[in-house]
Amino acid sequence: ILFAAFSLVVSGVSISCLNKWIFVTCRYPYPLFLSALHMLSAICLVCTCAPRPSGELPPRAKARVFALSLTFCASIALGNLGLRHVQLSFAHRIYAATPLITMAMSQVAQGRRQGAVKYAAMVPVCLGAGLSVLGEVDFSQMGCFFVCTATVLRGIKSIQQSVLLQDENIHSIVLLYVMAVPSFCILLSATLLFESRALWELVSRSDSELWAFLFLSCASSVLYNLSGFYVIKLTSAVTLHMLGNLNLIGNLLASQALFGGEVTWLSVAGTLLTLSGVVIYQNSDSLGTSVTRLGFWGRTRPHRQK
Repeated sequence: ILFAAFSLVVSGVSISCLNKWIFVTCRYPYPLFLSALHMLSAICLVCTCAPRPSGELPPRAKARVFALSLTFCASIALGNLGLRHVQLSFAHRIYAATPLITMAMSQVAQGRRQGAVKYAAMVPVCLGAGLSVLGEVDFSQMGCFFVCTATVLRGIKSIQQSVLLQDENIHSIVLLYVMAVPSFCILLSATLLFESRALWELVSRSDSELWAFLFLSCASSVLYNLSGFYVIKLTSAVTLHMLGNLNLIGNLLASQALFGGEVTWLSVAGTLLTLSGVVIYQNSDSLGTSVTRLGFWGRTRPHRQK
């Protein structure tokens, strides 16, 4: 679990920085084609380094995998579109509200109730995200819309992954493969429709720096998706996004150091408040036990004798 969590945080910061660098510094504004390359990399990895899945999935599982592919493509594409209009740190502050969305959807769709401490941890997480948005200097309405929509889709995607990994008991590598194939077809079709010049510009420019960053971005994407699957398999969908909020520190520093993003004190306060919520959530079990022992919860009133 620790190794999967560490890989998730490192690859999450890496892929965000690399994608932003490709869009801004390398001036290659084709998020759909980049997402298609990410899926193609996952297919190549499974075909070369891991055995392909044997046997056929049940029809219900196939339908759920296709629905996951649609949600995944939409969330990734909208997230990359948002990075073209907003700062890297701003996007991840909005993503900090994903655990609350995932928790609510998990309770509605799967009937999984969380403890009172976990719900209390959502207060500083979402409040910190709100303060960070208020403290943003370069605000873009279009970029904010893309990022907010991607945030909701990320929560839906995590619930779908949880169902396939835990309820359908599909292996993480197998799920990555069966999800990557339809996702690549969907994203490639969208690329031909909306970004028809992407491949021609990539070949005609002959930019070795762009090729290097594309390769690193694809490698980080595969590691991020695989680590995320293992985290969901071993813990839960909400834990996945709570760990993802640790990317706030790395992306905040990267946005200021690499892309010259201005960070206000209100944004810093919002980030610290969000991280405090992450700490509370990660220690919710021990905190809930301590609070119960102190008698704040679980106390029953004695019956009065008539």
